[in-house]
Amino acid sequence: MIRRKIFAFILTTLLAASQISVAKASPAGDVPQAKTPIQHLIVLMQENHTFDNYFGTYPGADGLPSGTKMPVDPANPSAGYVVPWHIGTTTITDLSHTATTFSAEYDNGKMDGFVSAINSFNENGTIAMGYYDSSDIPYYWNLADNYVLFDHFFSSAKDGSDANHYYWVAGTYPQVKKGQSLSTLLDNVPTIFDRLQAAGVSWKFYVENYDPKINYRSPSTQNNRESQVVWVPLLNFNRFLDEKDLSSHIVNLSQYYVDLQQGTLPAVSYIVPSGASEHPPEYPASGEREVKSLLQELMRSSSWNSSAFMLLYDDWGGWYDHVIPPQVDQYGYGARVPGLLVSPYAKKGYIDSTTLDFTSVLKFIETNWSVASLSTRDAKASNFLEAFDFTQTPRQATLLSMTYGVASAPNKAPSILIFSTYGLALLLTILAIGFAALRTRTARVPVKE
Repeated sequence: MIRRKIFAFILTTLLAASQISVAKASPAGDVPQAKTPIQHLIVLMQENHTFDNYFGTYPGADGLPSGTKMPVDPANPSAGYVVPWHIGTTTITDLSHTATTFSAEYDNGKMDGFVSAINSFNENGTIAMGYYDSSDIPYYWNLADNYVLFDHFFSSAKDGSDANHYYWVAGTYPQVKKGQSLSTLLDNVPTIFDRLQAAGVSWKFYVENYDPKINYRSPSTQNNRESQVVWVPLLNFNRFLDEKDLSSHIVNLSQYYVDLQQGTLPAVSYIVPSGASEHPPEYPASGEREVKSLLQELMRSSSWNSSAFMLLYDDWGGWYDHVIPPQVDQYGYGARVPGLLVSPYAKKGYIDSTTLDFTSVLKFIETNWSVASLSTRDAKASNFLEAFDFTQTPRQATLLSMTYGVASAPNKAPSILIFSTYGLALLLTILAIGFAALRTRTARVPVKE
């Protein structure tokens, strides 16, 4: 424990002494090397759940307190209470999750407005008290048993997806004032990818079903595609649209699987979903299956022994969580969200209670690859180095199933399903090259109390 804390202190000190990156990429010989065994960080941002909603009944975690009950009307106790209830296969809805909703649910730290706030929007407030368990999200509970579960990971903003994704990439949420243009304002806002680009550290932003034509200049009229502009904040920055050396790093998720197969996974990878985001009313199982595919192909690849994969959720989605979020400034933190770390260096079955938020991801990147911080938030954020044990040899990957408690050793061959779905383009390219060579050769339910 003491050795790890000294190690973390040394890394933080080295970061503080580093110089701010310049706009141009560093010469190849000056590219900073990872200061830990983690040479590949992959971060997937899913949607709209709280820690209590997913892991409130997980053994040993800071979950649902015994005797929890939420007043229907905090100002009128006689109106009754709603107790936490198991969702199972009950149909749910997308709950309101705006800054106004958070304020009402938070209720100045009393955390007693979760039912009344949702009811005020003519929605079913009892849904906010629902939770899932190992029978609903068995793969995620398997990950927690075998790797690291964060039980004090908070959303960065007391708001929804838009604000929290900005904190994830830039450590701040630009406040647009009257007469200002967001895109113009963003011209002067650095992101973690600007820092990495300047330092010569490889990166990609993988987007499921990516459509380069959809950005802030030409938003889609289809709601399910407008989310691309929200979940990929870079599509609101002029430079990430107009400068090829930046825009070329925003790619379709299919490229992730190609990069794993070719051994070209970058140092830093951000991933956002599309249909399998777990955004209510979607059932979590579809998201679980996608995360399982992402992880299993990583585990089968040559990158596994030097990787760390983080699964996070961008905001609380209106769901109940009992932990009062620390107020670091007027914008955050927001409510607690689920967080998992999967790595050959992750402590097994470890519950990390370090207070973290999305800028902690930036803090790790800045520390590991010696790039300067972006804002006050990430400069002061806690790191998650405590979740690793770098004194151990890399653990063999364990393929976990969609049945709780079941695991097996990985088969190093890539799965046929993933290869056929995401590797088709690669296969066709290989076949085309082979054909050309041949020719050349020839010629040639809610519960109330």
